[in-house]
Amino acid sequence: MHEMGITNGILAASFDAARNAGAEKICEIRISIGDLTEIQEFALQFAFEALTPGTMAEGATLAVTHIPATSHCNECGADYTHDRFEMLCPECGAFNVTQVTGREMQIDSIETPDEDGTCPEPTATPADGLLTTDYPEV
Repeated sequence: MHEMGITNGILAASFDAARNAGAEKICEIRISIGDLTEIQEFALQFAFEALTPGTMAEGATLAVTHIPATSHCNECGADYTHDRFEMLCPECGAFNVTQVTGREMQIDSIETPDEDGTCPEPTATPADGLLTTDYPEV
């Protein structure tokens, strides 16, 4: 389960950024993950819940945005989404394509408490299940 190590890295980077900003608590961490990374969100959420007790992220939420796999056909110019097995251009069938998105993994933002010390309403909560799915226009 490599998601445990990934989550540990997300938390370490988030702790550093929050401390550098003068925060003592993290309310929410928002990340984006490309569909081709094969990172399992359920395992990320499990690791997040296992690693955050006793830390500045205890009680925080992890909001995940999924980025679809997209490619550009270098033969006909088509832009399209695909899964990890079907990268051929759906317009002309060419193999000569350039992958555009789908392998990303990044921390988008870290939410800390308001000036009064309360956390804003989270984008999502662990009870929501597997959180957000936002696909950009291609």
